[in-house]
Amino acid sequence: MTIQQNLFDTSSDWLEHSLKHASSVLPEVSAELPNGTRITRRAVGVLELTPALIQPGSEVLILSAGVHGNETAPVEVLNGLLSELLRGEWPLACPTLLILGNPPAMVACERFVDANMNRMFHGAHNKQAYQGLPEATRARQLEMFCQRFATAHSGALSHYDLHTAIRPSLREKFALYPFVAGRKVPENQCSFLLKSQVETLLLQHSTATTFASFSSSQLGAESFTIELGKVQPFGQNDLSRFEGVQNALRARLQGNGLPTTPESTSDGEPSEAGRLMTFEVVHEILNTGKEFQFHVPDDAANFTEYQPGTVIWEDSETCYRVGNVPEAIVFPNRNVPVGQRVCLMIRPVHSPARQQVP
Repeated sequence: MTIQQNLFDTSSDWLEHSLKHASSVLPEVSAELPNGTRITRRAVGVLELTPALIQPGSEVLILSAGVHGNETAPVEVLNGLLSELLRGEWPLACPTLLILGNPPAMVACERFVDANMNRMFHGAHNKQAYQGLPEATRARQLEMFCQRFATAHSGALSHYDLHTAIRPSLREKFALYPFVAGRKVPENQCSFLLKSQVETLLLQHSTATTFASFSSSQLGAESFTIELGKVQPFGQNDLSRFEGVQNALRARLQGNGLPTTPESTSDGEPSEAGRLMTFEVVHEILNTGKEFQFHVPDDAANFTEYQPGTVIWEDSETCYRVGNVPEAIVFPNRNVPVGQRVCLMIRPVHSPARQQVP
């Protein structure tokens, strides 16, 4: 029996197996590559990769995609990297947890089945509103796998949760850095983003219930939610547009580690990391109920800029206007339940500055 058959039965690869068994409960199973790398299938869409020899100081990676089922390109990127590893094209050098977050939603080609799973982490899966939902069970399960994985390995942990956006974006690729009070974005992580062709960073302003916020706050990981372009169905992605992140992740898996970049060059010019365009959150807009009015068109692109004084939303008690400097909008979506985020208003900052307690 081949390694693929042991891990994925009659399916040709990890993605096909995950879609075929999307709602199944499967036993753990392991296989070993000729070079000694061990691959353990913890559950459908969850693989733990362990190299034969872990070098002292080796980093530890969690790579996830498909938390939203219709965001298919990052799923195809991770599946492609795993296929290269299984074919023996390069050796794995660091412990890695690979996750396809929401296989049932992937099968349905929908963002989610019952509720947005990327609002169910950091313990939010225990909320009464989510009780009994398969996506809440899956979020709890993924937290458990990540906690066990992080406990088993002592190296510096990074988590990259890969997404594509519902709507167009004036900045096609951008990353979100979860809020942890007093934390500064490491220069080498900024360099990694740039090598991934991600040139924009958004500093979040409060602890969230996203997958990346969970791993950042609970596991001490350097975590990023990375938006890589526009949602497309399986088979319709132009994967050449994702070569930057694919090449950067492949280098990390091969043990090249994070790039090292000085804070400035010898001639005083900003370093590569210093050229990352960075934004901060000014205001989070929530759906306040039946009197809520959102004055942003449904076709507004991410990073659309609004001038001072523009009314963005209002209800019977509040009217939010853009402040003294222009503000841009990200993730606008009026069709969310009461109490959930409709969008974020953001503005540029000069550098990835230390986050302050709001």
